[in-house]
Amino acid sequence: MTRVAIVTGGTRGIGEAISLALKNIGMTVVANYAGNDDRAREFTERTGIRAYKWDVSDYDACQDGVSRVGAEVGDVDVVVNNAGITRDGTLLKMSYDDWKAVIDTNLGGCFNMAKASFPGMRDRGWGRIVNIGSINGQAGQYGQVNYAAAKSGIHGFTKALAQEGARFGVTVNAIAPGYIDTDMVAAVPADVLTKIVAKIPVGRLGHAEEIARGVAFLCSEDAGFVTGSTLSINGGQHMY
Repeated sequence: MTRVAIVTGGTRGIGEAISLALKNIGMTVVANYAGNDDRAREFTERTGIRAYKWDVSDYDACQDGVSRVGAEVGDVDVVVNNAGITRDGTLLKMSYDDWKAVIDTNLGGCFNMAKASFPGMRDRGWGRIVNIGSINGQAGQYGQVNYAAAKSGIHGFTKALAQEGARFGVTVNAIAPGYIDTDMVAAVPADVLTKIVAKIPVGRLGHAEEIARGVAFLCSEDAGFVTGSTLSINGGQHMY
């Protein structure tokens, strides 16, 4: 049986690597994206993976998006909640809008997508939900109270939902990446990046494909006894 997977934020960076990894293990993958139509079109032409546009922070859009995928592609068996944004700043400088946007997208998106897909997985007796957290949700980070709170919330959300899905064949796990060589990290000033790498025991940034391989395992048939877990892939920077 071919499983159908949705990867949110799935057309670039870590999300793109996850989309390709799931395709490579035989899944039919749909990549969700929020805004960059040109990038999504190029992604689909290059990979053959269909891209669907909706905002994961919008509850109704997630309901409609998952329903559309179900009708056009097939029942959704796997959801990878990867979509995320940053609006960094210290608490004194952070606006309420910056707080709310990050919470609504990074944490609210997990709720919205699970709410749309979990009932079907439960009814069919099989499902995989993988939520992408962060090292900064485990350890905290200066200037990221919104991002750290959202990612930390993802880890708690994962453990709670895992308990609801376990006896129905639905596993729920999280991955907490460290610093990965994505466009987001590339935008960090060189001197700051040097200091970050110096704190990583393996001495380098991670690669998106390394995160994707972890996701692929957790989404596979082989991972049926793994649920409620957070897999830290961070080069030893934070052991938690």
